[in-house]
Amino acid sequence: MRAVLAAPPPTLLVIAKSPVPGRVKTRLTPPCTPEEAAALAEAALADTLATLARVPAGRRLLVLEGATGPWLPPGWQVVPQVDGGLDARLAAAFAHAGRLAPDAPALLVGMDTPQLDAALLAGALSPARRTGVDAWYGAAADGGFWALGLARPTERLTRRLLLGLPMSTPDTGRALLGRLVAEGLTVGHLPVVTDVDTVRDARQVAAEAPGSRFAECFRSIGAAREVTG
Repeated sequence: MRAVLAAPPPTLLVIAKSPVPGRVKTRLTPPCTPEEAAALAEAALADTLATLARVPAGRRLLVLEGATGPWLPPGWQVVPQVDGGLDARLAAAFAHAGRLAPDAPALLVGMDTPQLDAALLAGALSPARRTGVDAWYGAAADGGFWALGLARPTERLTRRLLLGLPMSTPDTGRALLGRLVAEGLTVGHLPVVTDVDTVRDARQVAAEAPGSRFAECFRSIGAAREVTG
């Protein structure tokens, strides 16, 4: 009980691109315009940040490519992404979190899952339930992953787990899970979630979270004209 009470609160990370037309959610165009795709990206990012703001945490880090905007709420520290591929940027984000709070677990999610449930994440990261868990893994429906958490995000471990990991393939998630297991880590599995890449994904996610900013934005685009895909 004493260990549970003394457990440090987690560091939460969101890795994202600034929602600039033509630079985000390009797979939504067509049928969306670049401006509509950017509006959906901004709504998804705002939902994600709002959800994680309701999860108990010691630090909240937005690992950002690009500039901030009015969509950034208070309580988030902005950390610029490093140069390199996504594998290097993820590894650097975890290493930064580990340097800030060496004894705290760190959980990273992307900006593509506005339907996330704050209570589910808070429960998984609660001191009582994280005892004995070395890592958290959330598989995405397309074969990638939407969440990765590490109980001790050391730079050495994160580089071994992430550098050279093939990204944006149907086997990315499986490859990451294989690395976690090969390191001898006890993995806590989070639910499989659909992240938004295509209009079909967007429609499904909007239906799963009808009260979200993302769903409202998607409905407004659909009301303006027919969006199919």
